[in-house]
Amino acid sequence: MVFFDPTVSFCVMWFLSTVLPCVALVSARHALLSRDDTSLSKLTLSGPASLPIDATPPLNPALASFSIETTSFEEFMGNQSYPNKFSQNLFENLKDRTGVPAEVRIGGITADSTFWDPNQEAALYNFIDSKGVLRNTTLGPQFWNSVKLLPEGTKIVMTLDLESLNYTGALNMAEAAWMGLGSRQISRFEIGNEPDQYYLNLDAQTYTAIWEPWTVNISKALGIDYPEFQVGATVKNPLWPYNTPQADAQFDCVSALAAGANDGHTVMTCSEHTYQFVTNLGRRSYVDQPGKSHTPGQPRIHSVRAQLGPDAFVFGEFNSVSCGGRANVTNTFGQAMWLLDTTLYAASINVSRVYVHQGGPPAHYNLWYPVDSQNGPIQVLPSYSAYLFVTEAIGYSKSLRLSNIFPGRQANGSSVTTADGDPSAGQISVYGFWDENSADSYDYPTKLALLNLELYNQTDSYPRP
Repeated sequence: MVFFDPTVSFCVMWFLSTVLPCVALVSARHALLSRDDTSLSKLTLSGPASLPIDATPPLNPALASFSIETTSFEEFMGNQSYPNKFSQNLFENLKDRTGVPAEVRIGGITADSTFWDPNQEAALYNFIDSKGVLRNTTLGPQFWNSVKLLPEGTKIVMTLDLESLNYTGALNMAEAAWMGLGSRQISRFEIGNEPDQYYLNLDAQTYTAIWEPWTVNISKALGIDYPEFQVGATVKNPLWPYNTPQADAQFDCVSALAAGANDGHTVMTCSEHTYQFVTNLGRRSYVDQPGKSHTPGQPRIHSVRAQLGPDAFVFGEFNSVSCGGRANVTNTFGQAMWLLDTTLYAASINVSRVYVHQGGPPAHYNLWYPVDSQNGPIQVLPSYSAYLFVTEAIGYSKSLRLSNIFPGRQANGSSVTTADGDPSAGQISVYGFWDENSADSYDYPTKLALLNLELYNQTDSYPRP
């Protein structure tokens, strides 16, 4: 894998020369690439090349964002005395390509056992018991200096503890973050991580009865008179079929909104979490691998956008294999291809931003290992290239629109391929980008992203796809 110094332009030719069999970002004009169904040497894309009716609104420049486990944040960024320049450079690489830094959510499961201590000298302290089990985390005033090591302009989503049902503790953390980072850096607060998994057995109504007044009271305490909270952060699979009373009643941000979560006008965004596989349990995500149906999530996305606005639905935490990933699976180039396709596909169905989860000790699914650990030395992993690709594709444009033009859509909005995908189609994904500000913006895409997702083992005897 090749990476370039952040001061060097990251050009399209890198994609073509390094990973042409797998992925390419190319300029487009009148002719679209073709591929023959039998030899798999050509793919014919059905026209016209003009802007499709299902194209997204202009893409958010921070589409490819991050979720960092609270307890691991200092591993990634270091502290004021010893900043992690390796991570700083990698974050800056992404910002250099769009002019806008990726957003960073500070959260994950440990957020619900993280507390504020104004007298703590250390930025972050993890209490680990005699059996090696992490019990809780405390943050001190120096923590905000660690956050400020992120690129200038980075927006933060700060997750507060809900599971302890300690309003005062959540308020103290919110006040500390507001004072330490300020309204210009705090994008929004999130109260609770995956509350549909709590021992409290919450449903939409009981969650809302706690969550909504907390957001109103925290807003008053901070002097906030505008929506500043992210609702949901749920993770359980959507029920299928989606248009049933059972699916409507399932606890998620849509049912929470229906239960009155935004009665106090505090909700800015809705977040859901998704993992394609749960470690040792198998597939579970509705943003799936190419060839699978993507349908269940879309009515929820439409509902949220109708209520809160076109930029309101995010995947606040996602990755391929949960609980840190798996060696030789999530630290491979295959993970990079999955991450790239998932990010672009999510954008194509109007998910505004996706926050790839990063854990510690440096997890197998991380985009890089920020420190040496039992999983390996400090290093960049293949999946980082997926985020480089996304940011390179978006560039400095604030008017770039996207559509999944192959395999495209069924009438219900899902991927057109059936079952586990149609092998004759070559497992190809093609995304078109149309720039509203270009001279011929509606006539043809200004860029095409072509992804070859066919499996290939270099030890196999057959020709490489």
